Amino acid sequence: MSKHRTYSKHTLEAAVLLGEQIRLGRKQHKWTEQNLADRAGISRATLQKIEKGATTCAIGLVFETAMLVGVNLFNKDNSPLKNNIERVRDKISLLPQRIQISTGKVDDDF
Repeated sequence: MSKHRTYSKHTLEAAVLLGEQIRLGRKQHKWTEQNLADRAGISRATLQKIEKGATTCAIGLVFETAMLVGVNLFNKDNSPLKNNIERVRDKISLLPQRIQISTGKVDDDF
């Protein structure tokens, strides 16, 4: 049994926009739904969900489909993505490995 999730309006609109961009890219390549689905290694039904902006599709499938049709997800050059990943990982490495919630009151009465 799947859990029903609630998404913000912004998230839903972003998913629809990405789906429409994928549909546009597919049509600009003059590919059928089945042709793009075959290239992405997914079913035609899954591609239809992606193009409609369904939030239930795996993000990897959506990104791969977008890349196949030439949708620019972040930058045209992939090197900034790698640089951003390294920068974020550097920041994460400076933070504690585990987050602990304080259970007691701080005694600051000196």
